[in-house]
Amino acid sequence: MGLSPVVSIRLKYVCADRDRHDNVRYYVRLPRRPKVRLKGPPGSHEFMAEYHAALAGNDVNGPAAPRVVAGSFGATCLAYYASYQFKALDRSTQAWRRRLLDEICREHGHKPVARMEPRHVRQLVYALGERPAVANKLLKALRAVFSWAVDSELVEHNPTRDLKPIRYRSDGFHSWTREEIAQYEIRHPTGTKARLALALLLYTAGRREDVVRFGRQHLREGRVRYTQAKNEHRNPVHIDIPIHPDLAAVIDATPVPHLTFLVTEHGKPFSVAGFGNRFREWCDQAGLPHCSAHGLRKATAARLAECGATEHEIMAVTGHRTLKEVERYTRAARRAGLADSGMAKLKK
Repeated sequence: MGLSPVVSIRLKYVCADRDRHDNVRYYVRLPRRPKVRLKGPPGSHEFMAEYHAALAGNDVNGPAAPRVVAGSFGATCLAYYASYQFKALDRSTQAWRRRLLDEICREHGHKPVARMEPRHVRQLVYALGERPAVANKLLKALRAVFSWAVDSELVEHNPTRDLKPIRYRSDGFHSWTREEIAQYEIRHPTGTKARLALALLLYTAGRREDVVRFGRQHLREGRVRYTQAKNEHRNPVHIDIPIHPDLAAVIDATPVPHLTFLVTEHGKPFSVAGFGNRFREWCDQAGLPHCSAHGLRKATAARLAECGATEHEIMAVTGHRTLKEVERYTRAARRAGLADSGMAKLKK
């Protein structure tokens, strides 16, 4: 039987040198960064984990991260951050996953990842029981890490596989009422940036990350055409809806000297977080501290339902992919109409 051929793979930023005893040492050398020693046997799981950790922990534009132990939970998280699967996520998803995982790493990052069991995951998740939405996000982040680690053969088992999210009751973001929309419009009249922001959110059902991109380039032939920012690199949703007359009137009455409709005082487009903070201020000024940008998306779906739009018509406007998602938004809005039709039948 012949020997299997040896496969040689070149890894970016990896270099080698020999010490005075003629031993070969491997390093990751990033531009403008001290080189990082890779101590595991070349090609081993330990070596690859150290390699990914070095790439993630020694970002070219950021401070060097503390050294992590190969085979630890912290090293696995760093390797996950450097993976294609993580980089393919939306930036907002990357941010909250990394924030929650880094918080766990501060206390448990040095522990062996192979020894993590379902009971450990359960303890971490249930520790956030008073904030069930955050607890479920943490479980989702941990599930993603271990799913990737199993596929990458860094661990042999996924301790999150059989764990279920915490069940809790929540109506989610408050859906704006017509009275609240009118109250905001009185405080922020047509021609102001605040009113333009409201109109863009309300009459496109876009999210914050969509609205900060909007400009006249998205208005063509009397329609609003854009690709939703959420999942645009994995499973994009293309929106093509007619421009509502009220939105067109607000845009025409608002000075917009830039390609993007909404810009800061310095003439630059808002970041998603920056716009969220500014819209929060505009809501507070209107005496609506309980209202949010996402609540306008719910309000649009609810108003469509009240007007008799079908689920598929609503999905074409909001970009939802499943009927279940739309039903969550419109269930309360349809209840009054269903009650009226039901009582009308009873009279017969």
